[in-house]
Amino acid sequence: MAEIITKATRVSFGEALCEAAATNPDIIVLDADLAAATNTSIFAKAYPERFCDCGIAEGNMIGVAAGLAASGKLPVAASFAMFATGRAFEQIRNSVAYPNLNVKIAGSHAGISTGEDGATHQCLEDIGIMRTIPGMVVLNPADHWEMKAATKAALEYDGPVYIRLGRLAVDSFNDPDTYKFEWGKGITLEEGSDITVIATGLCVLESLKAVRELKAEGKSVRLINIHTIKPIDRELIIKAAKETGRIITVEEHNVIGGLGDAVCEVTSAECPVPVRRIGVYDRFGYSGPAKELLEIFGLTAPGIKKVIEEELAK
Repeated sequence: MAEIITKATRVSFGEALCEAAATNPDIIVLDADLAAATNTSIFAKAYPERFCDCGIAEGNMIGVAAGLAASGKLPVAASFAMFATGRAFEQIRNSVAYPNLNVKIAGSHAGISTGEDGATHQCLEDIGIMRTIPGMVVLNPADHWEMKAATKAALEYDGPVYIRLGRLAVDSFNDPDTYKFEWGKGITLEEGSDITVIATGLCVLESLKAVRELKAEGKSVRLINIHTIKPIDRELIIKAAKETGRIITVEEHNVIGGLGDAVCEVTSAECPVPVRRIGVYDRFGYSGPAKELLEIFGLTAPGIKKVIEEELAK
């Protein structure tokens, strides 16, 4: 068993940028006055000549990134998810995605686990927003090792990519010696035949805890980690739908537009089965300690387990 590393994926992202920059001089990192929070400060300290703080001007930051990409550089633009995808949507759509430029956009502090910053900063819409943009890849890694591998893959990919970063430190569950990141491919963490749970990001570990508790009680629950929400692993989802007959999705995002909707789009077209979505139900968050908020919104192992049990009892 690999050593458990407890680290926020935003920190893993900052470390991965530095590692990649050592061999790729074209990487330039931009931030919108939040480098300490997004952890692009790690890159700024190592490569100050390749870092630019654009100030609280997210639209301009994306415009600068587009210009750099058009000039042959590899820009990474980071801010809080709310501002990176919300304030800068038009620039992302028209200046980056429309000309298909090689820009990587990192949205940190996404979801309820942003905590005390409250509803204005707890972005619950970013996956949905980015998923609607033609050609945009959407990544939501679950732990330290997955974030490092996903960041590396994103930097090697030629085209626009959105990477979701978490604020809250989470335990790693992947083994770096055996883990393999495959573009657009989900990972089956637990096999099962009665029902499938499909989770993403921070919710993968909590779902894993819930599923393992149920397995210890004799329940047969499959668990799939979806780190690439777009393009999504249609083949794996259809296989799970056919073999287990019902699905539960788990995400730290509005149930509208996120992972749950992406899964429903696949199943409704290819293999219609009941899909129950666990997430934030069409509402805003509010200020409070991150772990307590996750419990209140049913995004920890006990809440997820309760829903699985309800579905198994039907």
